[in-house]
Amino acid sequence: MFDNLGVNDFFIGKLKERLITKPTTIQTLVIPHLLEGKNIVFRSETGTGKTFAYLLPLLQQLAESESIKGLSLLICAPTLELCSQIKAEIDFLTAPAMRMPSVLLIGSVKIEKQIDKLKKIKPVIAVGNTNRLLVLCRMGKIKFQNLRFLVLDEADRLTAQESLDETKELLSIIERNVRSRGENSESLCACACSATVSKKTCRQLGSIFETAEIIETDDNEILKERIEHWALFSEKRKKIQTLRSLLAALKAKKPRIKALVFTGRNDEAEKILSQLQYHSVNVRGLFGKVNKKPITGAERKSALDSFKNGNTEVLVSSDLAARGLDIPSITHVIAMDVPQDSEVYIHRCGRTGRAGKRGIMITIGDETQMRLLSLLEKKLKIRIQPKELFQGKVCVPVLDED
Repeated sequence: MFDNLGVNDFFIGKLKERLITKPTTIQTLVIPHLLEGKNIVFRSETGTGKTFAYLLPLLQQLAESESIKGLSLLICAPTLELCSQIKAEIDFLTAPAMRMPSVLLIGSVKIEKQIDKLKKIKPVIAVGNTNRLLVLCRMGKIKFQNLRFLVLDEADRLTAQESLDETKELLSIIERNVRSRGENSESLCACACSATVSKKTCRQLGSIFETAEIIETDDNEILKERIEHWALFSEKRKKIQTLRSLLAALKAKKPRIKALVFTGRNDEAEKILSQLQYHSVNVRGLFGKVNKKPITGAERKSALDSFKNGNTEVLVSSDLAARGLDIPSITHVIAMDVPQDSEVYIHRCGRTGRAGKRGIMITIGDETQMRLLSLLEKKLKIRIQPKELFQGKVCVPVLDED
């Protein structure tokens, strides 16, 4: 139980509001370490409660501090949606009794508004993406002299090629601030996590995480037991048509679906969205650009909120846009391609089968992609069931007797 891990009554009460009474495996492993101020890097499947695993002990320590001076907890995440999601969980856990002002620092908001808010509320907690944090830091608008806790959420994405330089620069600035405080000052407690964090990730994180303990769960219960994996063959030119037929078949069986459609390419996501909208599918998009024009943060938030509350049944997304999203009750994840990297497949799967529920992961692929999917099946030690569409239903293929 949470009290056995050292979580106080206030936070236990907040968890009960969400009907959460029993910690997950990763929460049981992580919470005591962070309450002791240890630096850790932890890996666990998506949907296992990683966010609360670090928020509960870090917020509790801040709440129990006799004095808090300036920015004390910084959480960095790779996408605007994930940052917003983490900020919402902080607001839930700290409201209404605790006076720990927090701020969201992401690139989709005008920087002038964020600077005004930093001056006005003097935040104890900041959540942001690396680029915006660096811009504000270079302008002298945020400082890390009093930083006590650092979290890198989706650390593998923060150390990916396109993000690594910015992550290293931010960590370097934080490290210089920590060193300047002197030996008698309070040390920095640092934490990094992801579903697929590796030893390479740890090396890339640099000296702040040199002494970090690596914690990982050794099972794939959600991937193997809570999620069904389907493979649906389609010629490349007919994939969107196959997707439309699949969605119709799923709705015929279960009128209320919540399906997240993935593709690795932004232009392909735009094409899928356009075709589904043309055929009157209840769909929105969550990706970078439409007609080469960037989608605004407000537009992305609107699409995500509509999908979360059930007004939209289908959400088309790129892999990066949906990174780390926790959307309740997604019934189906549908992949329109097969990733070379098994980690991408794991992250896609992790959008369903969350919070003890079951889900279905469906891959639509051509002959070449089916062979690649077979390799992923062996590597991840999962069972992928072949399916076909027949007379408006999803069926098990009938094998030719000859």
